Amino acid sequence: MKIGNFDLSGDKTFIIAELSGNHHGNLQTALDTIQAAKEIGADAIKLQTYTADTITLDCDKEEFVIKGGTLWDHTTLYDLYKKAYTPWEWHEELFNYARKIGIDIFSSPFDKSAVDFLEQFNPSAYKIASFEITDYELVRYTASKGRPMIISTGIATIDEIQDAVDICRSEGNNDIVLLKCTSAYPAPLEEANLKTIPNLAETFGVIAGFSDHTLGITAPIAAVTLGAKVIEKHFILDKSIGGPDADFSLDKEEFAQMVQAVRDTEKLLGRVDYSMTEKKKKSRQFARSLYIAEDIRQGEIFTEKNIRSVRPGYGLHPKYFKEIIGKKAKRDLTKGTALKWRDVQ
Repeated sequence: MKIGNFDLSGDKTFIIAELSGNHHGNLQTALDTIQAAKEIGADAIKLQTYTADTITLDCDKEEFVIKGGTLWDHTTLYDLYKKAYTPWEWHEELFNYARKIGIDIFSSPFDKSAVDFLEQFNPSAYKIASFEITDYELVRYTASKGRPMIISTGIATIDEIQDAVDICRSEGNNDIVLLKCTSAYPAPLEEANLKTIPNLAETFGVIAGFSDHTLGITAPIAAVTLGAKVIEKHFILDKSIGGPDADFSLDKEEFAQMVQAVRDTEKLLGRVDYSMTEKKKKSRQFARSLYIAEDIRQGEIFTEKNIRSVRPGYGLHPKYFKEIIGKKAKRDLTKGTALKWRDVQ
């Protein structure tokens, strides 16, 4: 499966820098953020495509007011999204700029009109946000466009995840990535439950990844060790910019550290390998082997006293120790001689 030119079947992890509302309403900041994402090694920048009117109602009834200990308590949903959205008139310039500098770009649509709007830019994928996974008609319509589907599972039950996967497949779309996600901002480490990542891949027969809202870079690194092929993390040029997502976003230095740590982790994971490489062969000089521990005359019997398993590794393998005990020496042998079969009578 490919997203743009990135092959998810390879050894590398697809790293997505989430712009979200971290442009703070300034187009140049959005462009600078895309440039920075490219510089620090992200594989893609992801937008969010909605307006306050496409995602909620302009209503101040109690159920439309955010509460529950979030960063946005006492704000209405409408006011939050009005502040955080990425103006649709920016999209063409953002897509063109990202492609000009060589970083992939796509978006999360939040209703059918956003999908229709985004289609003109030929995005490499679509991302369904955690809170939209239960909007089955949105999932269906987006999947019908035939582009890879990246779906966050943050608030979904296992049955709803299965429904979303089945809907995509019913539209003939089998390019599905499910992201483990904890929909808390920021997300406590103890609620990350990263062991779910390989289970997502196994249970649903898809590629699995991680959409991270924890603080710091530990969780993405751990996710990669568990098989995450996609990492998504909120990215901000500078936290002093402020904005709705600033508190749980990584700045340029932090994101660069995360990218490097993920790339180092990929190298550490490597592949299943029992082969005897040249480096391994060279290192075996420091392994144990059988050596003469005391001078031995021709015809003298080998004992546990006059031969020993010691470093370095130029003598016979230690597994032959018991076999050689009781046999006789073919020639005079001095202490420190690597024992060979030619020395055994």
